[in-house]
Amino acid sequence: MNRLASAVCTTSLLTVSQLAIAVDLEVTHWWTSGGEAAAVAELAKAFNQTEHTWVDGAIAGGSAARPVIVSRILGGDPMGATQLNHGRQATELIEAGLMTDLTELAEREGWRDIVNPVSLLDSCTLDGRIYCVPINIHSGQWLWLSHAAFDAAELEVPQNWGEFVAAAPKLQDANILPLAMGQQGWQQNLAFGAIMLGIAGPDAWAEVNVEKNAEVAAGPDFKKVFQAAAAARELAKNSNVQDWNQATNMVITGSAGGQIMGDWAQGEFQVAGAVAGEDYTCLPGLGVNEILDTGGDAFYFPVIEDEATKKAQLELASLLISPEAQVSFNLKKGSLPVRSDIDLDAANACMKKGLKILDEGGVLPSSDQNFSPDTQIQIEDLMAEFWTSDMTAGDFQESYSDLIKNAD
Repeated sequence: MNRLASAVCTTSLLTVSQLAIAVDLEVTHWWTSGGEAAAVAELAKAFNQTEHTWVDGAIAGGSAARPVIVSRILGGDPMGATQLNHGRQATELIEAGLMTDLTELAEREGWRDIVNPVSLLDSCTLDGRIYCVPINIHSGQWLWLSHAAFDAAELEVPQNWGEFVAAAPKLQDANILPLAMGQQGWQQNLAFGAIMLGIAGPDAWAEVNVEKNAEVAAGPDFKKVFQAAAAARELAKNSNVQDWNQATNMVITGSAGGQIMGDWAQGEFQVAGAVAGEDYTCLPGLGVNEILDTGGDAFYFPVIEDEATKKAQLELASLLISPEAQVSFNLKKGSLPVRSDIDLDAANACMKKGLKILDEGGVLPSSDQNFSPDTQIQIEDLMAEFWTSDMTAGDFQESYSDLIKNAD
């Protein structure tokens, strides 16, 4: 073989080799609203700049997506990567040997030194091994307020939950729904948790949610939490939307005064061109107790017996926690980054509030970290029943404390 032929042959082999390691990696997630889609597009764009391709596997709604994700993995049809929440949603899959061990990558890149708070990484850890990469921090304890709605009712924008409740009658007089609420158990549970933190305070919240103290939940001091939830139910009585982003849109358009929703609502405000402090106000901890939980999202990588796919999975894991991805994704998502060593000068006023609380250590574990998926479902079912019925505050408290008593 002459030198030219040899060179051509070598070049061809290199081309085939390069093509062979390029992977179409399916990534499942439930980010389908406008703000969420804009955020996940940042991740896809970054991954597509490698030799690999992000194959989007969006499934609308976390409650609908999680069973599909788990079923596919158990059924031998795994995706390349999947979103789940921080916490215990993947424990059984890990124990079954179906999730990729990321420990070597995490140690090589020093994840324990850069993830803040480190409890997020602990939520990815089982028996000392790391199985997921946390990508953001989401907190549910936010009250979002429409300036247009309060202007129409000739009211000052409230600065805390008490002022918001007091303003509700004038909003109703102006034909404005006081509280937008999507008709799903997880949204109602999120609102109840925020009310609990705002009314009872962080110590009592932790007693119930972390220590699972049913006596505190059933006690006389906690009675005011359930009464406040019953009052909030009345404020949301005519909220006839299903999805959280539909409720957020009611706040954006001024047809509702406010919404209790996680910081991901910021993504919807941004897509609509709304400006924090001008068009809307955000009150962490309902403006009462400025403490946030550390919920959020992490990515897991199901075990796939293909070396090229394994390599692509690790490349994606590394990319997700990289400074560049942390900035571009979280600025669009409205969530806080898991890294404390990145520049977020471009953050809006609401994100900066969250960053300040995080920097000061005002955080609590999320319900996904505190409760098993089975307990979560039971609580959400109770919330759906309470928010759509005339269940009394007393009956609600009794049923809820029973769930806490038997929670795992």
